[in-house]
Amino acid sequence: MRWIPFLLLPLCASANDAAWLREKGTLVFSDTFDREEDGNGLRAIGNGWESATADRAPQVKQADLDGGILKIASDGKAAGHGVHIHHDAGFADGGTTLRFRFPGLNKGETLTVGHVDREMKGVHAGHLCYANLYPTGILLRDHKTGVSEDGVRARRSVFLEKKEKLPADLEAFLQTKEKSVPWKSDNEWHDLALVFEGDEMRLSIDGKQVAAHRSEGFSHPVKRWLSFNASNTVWIDDVKVWRIK
Repeated sequence: MRWIPFLLLPLCASANDAAWLREKGTLVFSDTFDREEDGNGLRAIGNGWESATADRAPQVKQADLDGGILKIASDGKAAGHGVHIHHDAGFADGGTTLRFRFPGLNKGETLTVGHVDREMKGVHAGHLCYANLYPTGILLRDHKTGVSEDGVRARRSVFLEKKEKLPADLEAFLQTKEKSVPWKSDNEWHDLALVFEGDEMRLSIDGKQVAAHRSEGFSHPVKRWLSFNASNTVWIDDVKVWRIK
């Protein structure tokens, strides 16, 4: 993964995106996780959440509600797939605010926040767009018109399976579908805002915009599911989903 030089983003009307959501948006969903989970199945988290990987490894607790916190402990080896927790969202413009913490229980803790539309055809598993938070950087990626689009995915997989370098034209195309910036994770709680306005996706941490990118797929009209993924452990709280339109 290539990190490009980090530039301070200019102040604009949407610089404080959490405030933009509160002032302009309609709250469509919120959760503070102040309850106990009901077992370890698909809907055990409650309040409309589903863990798509729970039934793959029913003996492994990958989502624990503890002290008002959603504590995710992904076990990709047992489940055959990293944890995938989602909830209905359903907006064109809008976004999500939440608090997150990497608790330091495992090396390389990550968090992916994004959107899926399983009703969409021509895109693998309905993957739309994701913000990936890694220990040393953040990646915003348009999956809908990039790596998950059926034609692109098929062509790319040929080279990945052979462990060969992607052709220059394909590599250049995919670079237009993502934006990466350096960022250093820690073990503290942070506020995150991930918003969509037209064809732009923006991510803010603790009230400061740290990454923004424009790509066609970000304007998908129905961001049907809010989705969380993690490589191993991450804690999440105070989730709010807002719709502008």
